[in-house]
Amino acid sequence: MFTDADAAALYDLQNPWHADRFPSDAFYDRLVMAADSVLDVGCGTGGMLHTARARGHTGRLVGLDPDAAALDRARRRTDIEWVTGVAAQASWDREFELATMAGHAFQCLIDDDEVRASLAAIRSSLRDGGRFAFETRHPQARAWERWTRRAKIADAGGRTLLVMRRVDSVAGDVVTLTSTTSDEMGRTLRVAHSRYRFLDVPTLDAFLTGAGLAVEARYGDWQHGPITDRSDEIVTIARRT
Repeated sequence: MFTDADAAALYDLQNPWHADRFPSDAFYDRLVMAADSVLDVGCGTGGMLHTARARGHTGRLVGLDPDAAALDRARRRTDIEWVTGVAAQASWDREFELATMAGHAFQCLIDDDEVRASLAAIRSSLRDGGRFAFETRHPQARAWERWTRRAKIADAGGRTLLVMRRVDSVAGDVVTLTSTTSDEMGRTLRVAHSRYRFLDVPTLDAFLTGAGLAVEARYGDWQHGPITDRSDEIVTIARRT
């Protein structure tokens, strides 16, 4: 058996949130701790908001995600609001100082209409002058070329699992990926298919402008360096106009 709950727990093992170890987590942690109200879109298992509360954040923290099993893990903390849904379904009106999409969650928005609807809902959730922080992998780095790999990992119950990631296709700016989880005998337990969109800077900025969001800051790495022809990331802070 390998349930949705098992998959969420395995995600936490493979992607722990640790603001003292990972520059990307530290980047968001500073923003979150400085804002009195935060909406984390695509919050997953809630690591970012859990950390903020544990570090003494006393304001409003809300996590939004469509994955019920991930939110079940997030709900281990009851002093944070957890909401099931996707970005485009967000219906808050000028309630947050900061909105975030960490962990490259923005790349899960595939169709143009989905991007537009999501950005419109996020903008609506922000107060006047509120900020939206997110990142997307820079297409020039061609990260998908390093995604096909096999890993062995022990889950929380002590089982040895084999996780194989394979890129199935690259069509325009959309990459399709298959992840297969097997037991140590090679028996398939779970197969998951994902798509990620790689937007370049001009296309990304056209979507932001169309949604009424102005780029306030733009970085090519987690140390606030500029975007160059070698940057792996497009890190953006946009402000509601």
